[in-house]
Amino acid sequence: MSYLIDGHNLIPKLGLRLDSIDDEMELVAVLQEFCRLQRRTAEVYFDGAPAGQAGTQKFGMVTAHFVRLETTADNAIKARLGKLGREARNWIVVSSDHEVQNSAKNAHAEFTSSDSFAGQLKHARASAPKTTTERNLSTKEVDEWLNVFNKKK
Repeated sequence: MSYLIDGHNLIPKLGLRLDSIDDEMELVAVLQEFCRLQRRTAEVYFDGAPAGQAGTQKFGMVTAHFVRLETTADNAIKARLGKLGREARNWIVVSSDHEVQNSAKNAHAEFTSSDSFAGQLKHARASAPKTTTERNLSTKEVDEWLNVFNKKK
């Protein structure tokens, strides 16, 4: 299952600020991590893009749609559901807007509220295995490095 997400609807649910200059990219980063962990893809829609900045950008498994001022993310999501046709049943729509949820239901797509999905994002992040790039050197490796450094004297 892939996700269609109303970005500005989700941002405040994650504790991010809509008035932040980087709010959209902060959400994209959170979604990238989630999609990587869940091995899923997502399309996130942001409305209010000024002229010249509207368009689509791919960020790994996340596609961000910056919707021009003349329309809304809600309308873009509804149009995307229409284009998906029968494939819409393989998508989960994330929005708290009842019109968008009804469009998802009519398209036979699953839907969840932004609050609920924010909880899923937080849970996935908290339960993700912690990785570290540091490791301890073995005694043999330490001796080899000491030999390398001692030869340079």
